[in-house]
Amino acid sequence: MDKAVVLIAEELSPATVDALGPEFEIRYCTGADRASLLAALPGADAVLVRSATRMDAEAIAAGTRLKVIGRAGVGLDNVDVPAASRAGVMVVNAPTSNVVSAAELTVGLLLAVARNIPQADAALKGGQWQRGRFTGVELSGRTLGILGLGRIGSLVARRMAAFGMRLLAHDPYVPAGHAERLGARVVGLDELLESSDFLTVHLPRTPETTGILGFDALQRVKPGVRIVNAARGGIVDEAELYAALKEGRVAAAGIDVFATEPCTDSPLFELDNVVVTPHLGAGTAEAQERAGVAVARSVREALAGRFVPEACNVRLGEVDAELDPWLALAERLGGLFTATAGALPGRLRVTVGGEIARHELAALELATVKGILAPVVEGGVTYVNAPLLAQERGLDTELVTGAESTAHRSLVRIEGTLPGGEHVSVSGTLTGHRGGERLVELLGHDVDVPLGDGLAFFLAPDESGLIAGAGEALARAGAAVESLRLARTGGDDGTVLVAAALAAPLEPAALDDAAVRMGAVRGWGLERRR
Repeated sequence: MDKAVVLIAEELSPATVDALGPEFEIRYCTGADRASLLAALPGADAVLVRSATRMDAEAIAAGTRLKVIGRAGVGLDNVDVPAASRAGVMVVNAPTSNVVSAAELTVGLLLAVARNIPQADAALKGGQWQRGRFTGVELSGRTLGILGLGRIGSLVARRMAAFGMRLLAHDPYVPAGHAERLGARVVGLDELLESSDFLTVHLPRTPETTGILGFDALQRVKPGVRIVNAARGGIVDEAELYAALKEGRVAAAGIDVFATEPCTDSPLFELDNVVVTPHLGAGTAEAQERAGVAVARSVREALAGRFVPEACNVRLGEVDAELDPWLALAERLGGLFTATAGALPGRLRVTVGGEIARHELAALELATVKGILAPVVEGGVTYVNAPLLAQERGLDTELVTGAESTAHRSLVRIEGTLPGGEHVSVSGTLTGHRGGERLVELLGHDVDVPLGDGLAFFLAPDESGLIAGAGEALARAGAAVESLRLARTGGDDGTVLVAAALAAPLEPAALDDAAVRMGAVRGWGLERRR
């Protein structure tokens, strides 16, 4: 089998390639070169980028085999996430990879604007010894206002508390208890602006936050405030900041990000009380390595068809690690349901009982739908496009939880009624310390077989010698039989379910031949309809 192709479009750490592993073919292109990118994308199953590669709708359409886009960093400004979602392409990034680096740069800029370190360095290297000109202020005893108390803002709070600063924070989405644990007091935006001697910004750029530190806000700041923005450009209005600096309302500013990047010409560059850096928040070897490794791991999971909780366009919240093996079980049961039914039901019920029912199960429901659709959808089904594909095919899903499972600690049951009125059901569980997948019910028959790729099923007349006849028929069809089980429903239709565990799946023609030889009404396998 050909290896999946991972296209690396920008320079990433060697640890990124190591994390991908040898099972992938690694190719390279220059993502900033549009022609090179578009030429390389058609052969790629995944593409890894940083910030210079633009994965817009055109690029995504060129990647006809794409299953996942990995952004080795935090922001997604250069990835068209809606276009990727429409194409069923998963988008993953590394949202926590640079938090320490960004927090440390913020601390560095705070010190720089408090003590005029870059300006004094430049003057001394220019032959000027000017101690009095660069007199600064201490951080200790001053009030730091933190605008945005997420991961990075929280790290800044911890670090600046050690400097003896008083901490204020404004973030309507963070509980007051979290701020209190950091030694910060939650306040409204007006109080933050009016009381802060230093002000740091740690917000994402959204329509609501763009320009939040603009004319009105900068009119309300405490005179002499020093502002640091190492979050996103555009949150601080650069023109209004320039005016406030010129007027002296803002004493100094440390700016790492700009509304338009790269930025090599700005009025802010003219001012001696401004320290600027070229978007260095994630610019450490450690952050780059963490980002690359995290994205590589997510890409591995996505290309294996597994659920990736960190995917930006699969919004299901946190998924408990205990639930992971149940997702794989639900997907496989969904595939068996479709193979058994030979058609899609109009409505599907997924019942989860026992211990596993205490978890948030939206991901398990989605995994079931993915498995149901996989045998009948060309072009592939992913966790991203499964909801849309189900909607297009009129498949509604009902999730029922909390039912007790008397025979098993936990159980997943899938059932639905076909257009012709036939009711189809399939149930499975995980057993043993390794969590082996096990089929325990099919079409109302109690079965107990490992849920492996080589399973085959037959509905045959309930006659003596059936097991021997089934074994002979399968052997003649070229199957290596590992075990045979009979399951009866207790009904009076005169048929019995034969479950055969084979060393390898049978091709459709061979499976049909075995069914004819044993006089079965029908036969089918786990992976494909028969």
